[in-house]
Amino acid sequence: MYGGIALIAGVLMGVFSKWLDTLGIDDGVWWQRILGMIDLGNVLSLFPIWLLIALAIAVFAKSPLNAALRVFLFFAGMCGAYHISSVLIAGFNPTHYMMIWYGFTAVSPLLAAVCWYGKGKTVPSLVIDTLILWVMASCCFGIGFWYVDFRSIVDTLLFIGAAAILYVSPKNTAISLAGGFLLALLFRLPFE
Repeated sequence: MYGGIALIAGVLMGVFSKWLDTLGIDDGVWWQRILGMIDLGNVLSLFPIWLLIALAIAVFAKSPLNAALRVFLFFAGMCGAYHISSVLIAGFNPTHYMMIWYGFTAVSPLLAAVCWYGKGKTVPSLVIDTLILWVMASCCFGIGFWYVDFRSIVDTLLFIGAAAILYVSPKNTAISLAGGFLLALLFRLPFE
């Protein structure tokens, strides 16, 4: 049942994202003015928001297998709906761009199963948390040897959201945050 909810949520998010991509914001319409102020269309085009959603689905699942299934169905629904909406609503076929997302969808079950173990108090869970926060830090901030560039408030909130989802104890969180930022400093990921 929950797999069906994940699929439906993915389809709705895919259609909603494409609709926001094609929406011309009119400041005279109150709800469009709000969408423009929070820049929701651009937020949904950021990789970290989708990582955060997948992390939440995975961590709060009942088992690693359930996490893998739910995350896969969410991304399959989101990608399929976004791609079909691009063709039907916007009139173009972003095949090359979508192949990246389809590839990510294909590996998402494995990643979701691993993320499910991040909510524990063991050393492997701490390592998983650190790796997740490394990826999130690399996506959300510009990190150099002497600086951390806070790109936007949204990116910062997405990173805080990931840390909150993974929270087990103050000690574990401090270690995984420090480790994640250290890895982001030492090993740059191609998300910048």
